[in-house]
Amino acid sequence: MDINWIKILGLIVTVVMAFFTGALYGGLARVVTARIQNRFGPPALQNLFDIIKLYSKKTSINHGWMQHLGPVWAITASTTTLLFIPILRDSTFFTNLSFDGDLIFLMYIMVFGSLGMALGAGQTGNPNSAIGVSRGLSQLVGYKVPFILSLVALMIQFQTTNLNDLLAVQDSFIHWNIFQSPFAFLAGILAFLGMMGYKPFDIVFAPAEIASGPPSEFGSKYLGMMLTSRSIFTFAKLVLFVNIFFGGADNIFILLIKTFLLYMIPLLIGIVNPRFRTEQAVRFFWGFPTAFGIIAVILAAW
Repeated sequence: MDINWIKILGLIVTVVMAFFTGALYGGLARVVTARIQNRFGPPALQNLFDIIKLYSKKTSINHGWMQHLGPVWAITASTTTLLFIPILRDSTFFTNLSFDGDLIFLMYIMVFGSLGMALGAGQTGNPNSAIGVSRGLSQLVGYKVPFILSLVALMIQFQTTNLNDLLAVQDSFIHWNIFQSPFAFLAGILAFLGMMGYKPFDIVFAPAEIASGPPSEFGSKYLGMMLTSRSIFTFAKLVLFVNIFFGGADNIFILLIKTFLLYMIPLLIGIVNPRFRTEQAVRFFWGFPTAFGIIAVILAAW
């Protein structure tokens, strides 16, 4: 069996690029937030420096094997999600592992990281971790409903479950799915706000309430792995939404512009909004976003 070394190299470059881009976007988010609040923030590369520093530290906290496996599960799920998303249109180097049915696969695999962290945080016995996990799983159930409805609408409309096929039908600006399926876009983008975890949907970490929730008992390399996973998963979600609704990208420069502008939507909304309670967040996702998703499915079926 011949080994496609080009594709393997593309997978490695994809993961490395996702980590650095996700960490940079997180640092830029802190800079933008500071400027809007009329203060000086940390440098844009501070998140990357923090992760490198955490990997150099040690910890004596040990709550059992599941605590060790929680961050591993999270980074495995985020990396696996990323590797099944094509990064660029018509690129043999960045096609990754996309296949027929990858949208269905992604709907399942994107949940695994949260479940792994729930098991790892639950093992620690910290009440803040348990509260954060319960909030996170409740919010997950909330935003997954409109997100899945938006994907189902696109699957019905274009008769495909392949991301590459969705990219192919968006061959020009006027054919982007934001225009072809506006109700699916509305359901998806509102669910995306919850997926990114900024206010008003930062109930999982809520530093002023539950000391950052699930990561409360995690430090050193464990916290470094969790931040690495978050950086990779952030980039994966951004690229996924760009591919689904904004026609993908033909080169890295266009991809970075689109993903950064998309990243600014939940960030800027979060800066000017207070935090929801758990029941408020779930009620929000099961309101208009779910209604938009149902309308999108009905229109697609017609």
